[in-house]
Amino acid sequence: RHTAFEFVTDRLGAQCTVLAGGRYDGLVGSLGGPETPGVGWAAGIERLAMLLEEPVVEGPDVAIAVEDDAALATAFRALKLFRENGLSAEMVATGSPRKRFDKAAKLGAKVVVGLRLDGDAPVFSTRAATDAPEHETVKTLTQRLVGA
Repeated sequence: RHTAFEFVTDRLGAQCTVLAGGRYDGLVGSLGGPETPGVGWAAGIERLAMLLEEPVVEGPDVAIAVEDDAALATAFRALKLFRENGLSAEMVATGSPRKRFDKAAKLGAKVVVGLRLDGDAPVFSTRAATDAPEHETVKTLTQRLVGA
């Protein structure tokens, strides 16, 4: 008796078999052992990995670049407010104040918000990567913070 199975793909070129196996009734006997029925299989882990799609990593809806360390408390309030209103939000508050906006932009956020203080008043500047609907929400929420 002989039963075999094979999983093949056309996405790997000449190495199209990813996983294969079957029933090997005469294998042990042919190697000098007792006649024992057997089954076996093997999978190419590297081949399986090649078939996986790279996951799409989305950036947050909002990235806050804290341009002034004195504005940290306001930045935390803004993070909380954005998240309470259903937006994913991250904050960049480390490194050179000049580079923080660049770091925030590299997060891939739909909207980047710059935050600094003018005296005691928070000043928000927003930049949207696209015509993201989140941009209007962010502008509305930052106006609420300025008025608070």
